[in-house]
Amino acid sequence: MLKIILLFIITAFAEIAGCYFVYIWFKKAASAWFLVLATISLALFAWLLSLHPEASGRIYATYGGIYIIMSLIWLRVVDHVKLSLFDLVGAGIILLGTAVIIAGWRTN
Repeated sequence: MLKIILLFIITAFAEIAGCYFVYIWFKKAASAWFLVLATISLALFAWLLSLHPEASGRIYATYGGIYIIMSLIWLRVVDHVKLSLFDLVGAGIILLGTAVIIAGWRTN
């Protein structure tokens, strides 16, 4: 289970980083090399998503929860924005829902 969750975290990081590279290129007028980094990162994201062990719908539902948590971590660490109580409560609710979906994988 820990291996699967780690795979989700790495997958989310690759997607967020890829989108962030496009954002930096577009908003900050950065070098076109950021688009190369974005392409590599988003291709890695798509490949990593294909490694997950469940039916695609369950993978996407579970991944969505992990993605949101990783986005909040990115907001705090990269963008240096303090998380609000609403962010933290929402993250807790999302983690609970994600855990319920993951627990259901074993019953099918």
